[in-house]
Amino acid sequence: MSAPPYADRFDDLVARARALAAGSGPRALLGIVGAPGAGKTTLALAVVRALRAAGTDAVHVPMDGFHLADVELERLGRRGRKGAPDTFDPAGYAALLYRLRAAPGTEPGPVYAPAFDREIEQPVAGSIPVPPEATLVVSEGNYLLLDDPAWRPVRAAFDEIWFHETDDDLRRDRLVARHVRFGKTPDAARAWVEHTDEPNARLVTASRGAADLVVSCSEFPA
Repeated sequence: MSAPPYADRFDDLVARARALAAGSGPRALLGIVGAPGAGKTTLALAVVRALRAAGTDAVHVPMDGFHLADVELERLGRRGRKGAPDTFDPAGYAALLYRLRAAPGTEPGPVYAPAFDREIEQPVAGSIPVPPEATLVVSEGNYLLLDDPAWRPVRAAFDEIWFHETDDDLRRDRLVARHVRFGKTPDAARAWVEHTDEPNARLVTASRGAADLVVSCSEFPA
């Protein structure tokens, strides 16, 4: 397998996303994947803002809305590994992606997607409306390219997936700061990053070669 192409200019990414939205179908799906702390959400939101400003109706639908709730993770004995592939609902995520693809022309109103509330660290159903006129859905998450039977339908749902990478030290610093911001002590945050986030990061990074585009972009317009 040849290495995917590389891009690091934000304007080029927006132009590529706009071309995807203007393709032959009524709605396109763009995925952004990367290791924990890589800046996937920041990039996804920046692309959506830029597209909207240019007249393209784009919507951000994060994969994190398909985290299993803590009560279910406790029942399964997986609470201490929250964020690993088997702590999500990939079948539910894939079903939503295919529904979003089919919805224009088949559903009269918006399709509602779940969000993830970091204040309570829980998914929240029915939070994100995707209107019929939206021509692009941008969804980001860790495991969009995971070569696993449970996750392959997710990969197949997207028109294109970008792998977003960043400096590992910066990425880990961001993760520690995020965990502290949402309630962990600094020592607990560093331990969580080492024992939970980093094994997941290695798993995600192994999928890099399957991306349509590798992206390294840290400068976004406000």
